[in-house]
Amino acid sequence: MDPRHKLYKSFDKLSVGESSNMSAQTGTAAATAQAESGVTIEGLKEKLVRDLGAEWVEIEDLSGGCGQMFEAIIVSPQFAKKTTLARHRLVNNVLKQEIALIHAWSPKCHTPEEWEKKKAQG
Repeated sequence: MDPRHKLYKSFDKLSVGESSNMSAQTGTAAATAQAESGVTIEGLKEKLVRDLGAEWVEIEDLSGGCGQMFEAIIVSPQFAKKTTLARHRLVNNVLKQEIALIHAWSPKCHTPEEWEKKKAQG
């Protein structure tokens, strides 16, 4: 028997509903999660501007307000002559403590010149 068939059969036994632990957070639970983590958009922006000399930081909370999933656009001259991976490592090093407290972090890093070109393209 193909081992994948056993896996598919085990999916039939899973349930999602009131008795399941898999559920979206309520507004109150989301606010509590954000308060407990202490990670805020303002705090992230402040640290990126201070430590990376970021000229532009735009952060969006994609988690519905619980502060657990963020997407960011970061524009800094410190990204010049660095690969995408090196840029992400630089940002992740600056936000090491914060990233450890949240679920997901997705930065998009640009130099000021790259950002101007991107804005001009519309």
